Amino acid sequence: MKFLVLKKDTLVFILVTAFLLVIISAWFMLKAGDTAVFNQLANENTREIHMVTVEYKSKMKDGKEIEVYRWDPGNISINAGEKVNLYISGINGEEHPFYIEGTDIKGTVKKGQETMVSLQFDKEGTYRLICEVHGDREHNGPMIADIIVD
Repeated sequence: MKFLVLKKDTLVFILVTAFLLVIISAWFMLKAGDTAVFNQLANENTREIHMVTVEYKSKMKDGKEIEVYRWDPGNISINAGEKVNLYISGINGEEHPFYIEGTDIKGTVKKGQETMVSLQFDKEGTYRLICEVHGDREHNGPMIADIIVD
């Protein structure tokens, strides 16, 4: 009967390498389909629309503070086929990772920074811009804006 003998250093090296491969693979799988939305250049035939992140706070009679996050404006309208650069300024909240429903557009709006998203929809309909952090009332949302394409 033969046994495989591994030294402690060899075993640690194999485990660390396997762990790193799993982490890198998971990162690539989670990022698959992301569209970079960082400060892309606009051309003359592209309309600009500006949006901000907003937080509303209030105190209840019992002293409890309540708050909600929103995109402002909450609705934007564009024409089918129109090229639009949507500039989103981070005013309230540290980060707002978002996606546009029905597309592969994803990004993050950070406080004090502006994120530019290039839009062009060929199909009419309503596309929702959804913040992944503030998706429902339990998380001070929903932070959803409608992109209406006519």
